[in-house]
Amino acid sequence: MTLFFNRLVQRYLPDAFLFAIILTLIVFGLGIGFTGSSPAKMVQYWGDGFWDLLAFAMQMSLIVVTGYILANSPIIKSLLTRLSKLATTPGQAIVLVTFTAAVACLINYGFGLVVGALLAIHVAKRVPSVDYRLLMASAYSGFLLWHGGLSGSIPLTIATEGHFMADSIGIIPITETIFSGMNLFIVGILLVSLPLLNRLLMNSTDDLAKNNPDLLKSETYTQEPETTPVQENMTPAERLENSKLLSLVIGLLGLAFVIYHFAKNGLDLNINIVNFIFLFLGIIFHQTPRQFLDSVSDAVKNAGGIIIQFPFYAGIMGMMVASGLSEQMSLWFVSISSDFTFPLFTFISAGIVNFFVPSGGGQWAVQAPIMIPAALDLGVDTAKTAMAVAWGDAWTNMIQPFWALPLLAIAGLKVKDIMGFCVIVLLWSFIPISIGLLFF
Repeated sequence: MTLFFNRLVQRYLPDAFLFAIILTLIVFGLGIGFTGSSPAKMVQYWGDGFWDLLAFAMQMSLIVVTGYILANSPIIKSLLTRLSKLATTPGQAIVLVTFTAAVACLINYGFGLVVGALLAIHVAKRVPSVDYRLLMASAYSGFLLWHGGLSGSIPLTIATEGHFMADSIGIIPITETIFSGMNLFIVGILLVSLPLLNRLLMNSTDDLAKNNPDLLKSETYTQEPETTPVQENMTPAERLENSKLLSLVIGLLGLAFVIYHFAKNGLDLNINIVNFIFLFLGIIFHQTPRQFLDSVSDAVKNAGGIIIQFPFYAGIMGMMVASGLSEQMSLWFVSISSDFTFPLFTFISAGIVNFFVPSGGGQWAVQAPIMIPAALDLGVDTAKTAMAVAWGDAWTNMIQPFWALPLLAIAGLKVKDIMGFCVIVLLWSFIPISIGLLFF
């Protein structure tokens, strides 16, 4: 089955940017065919929505950039180098990368994506016989857990005072979402099973190229972290750029605000504070402004695909919402649901909508006004409903290339190189997620 999907995506899956264009055309046609919207109206909805998510796009770009900066700091790179020594065989390499990426994504999804990719490169150097494509697919499979972790945008949104659904559901603390029994069950099963599943997928590799020797020899990913040598006779400007004291002072100032934030608001891990923490830890860990800025230059390259594609997905979301297509899709699932099956069908509908709105926050904005009133009418727990949408968003990310872009940029691969393996992860993960949503 894995070989079939591998060969299928190698032949037919286009580049991620073309995938977004194709989705745009599909939604355009569906809007005309199923909602009665005219072509002119669909063009208007697309253009009106194109720039609606600029603030959110900036937050997502910073997640990737700050996560990369921290992961590429000397301290974290040294940790990754030591961690890679735990793997001496291809099987151990797959298990190590999968588990580490999953844990890192539970902490922060941007951090998890880049840590998984960077660790995979370190491990591939140490175990060159491992299938490089499967190793990177294993790193990306850890991303499946992100919306059940501490950076999940939906549970963090509804735990934030003044969110747009507050009048209907109030403030739902993360103890009822992220730390609920249902979510802990799903996370626990996936955390144990994904490394084993990816290890089994080693039996399905074919004669396609197994590694990327040019990348593994690249100076960008050295085995040991490098430090910038201290220059003599520096100008005053160069002394400022290489001042450890300056980085330490501004870094400690940032961490002081983090302490103040948690002292005032409790465990409020919203997207902005996560970015804030990673940014200032990155400044401290890189020691000097010059080393920090050099890392920023590399990090921004990885955000390029997100920056250029996010407006297209915002346009897709504009067409989905304004034409009523997303409402029709969600209402159909509501119409066939009972109080028992509603969380499962919410999860499935969210997985489908995620193809067209691959953003947890954006998807919540689309589906919450439909799913929450339905949950209240059926007597279904609203916290579980929110997490059903969250898990649906995370689930089909395995075959939606949008969030694979940062990892693929670091890995030097194309989306079709890993997607065949990710299809199997998608099929397996449906089982524990469904059990959690139905029986907890």
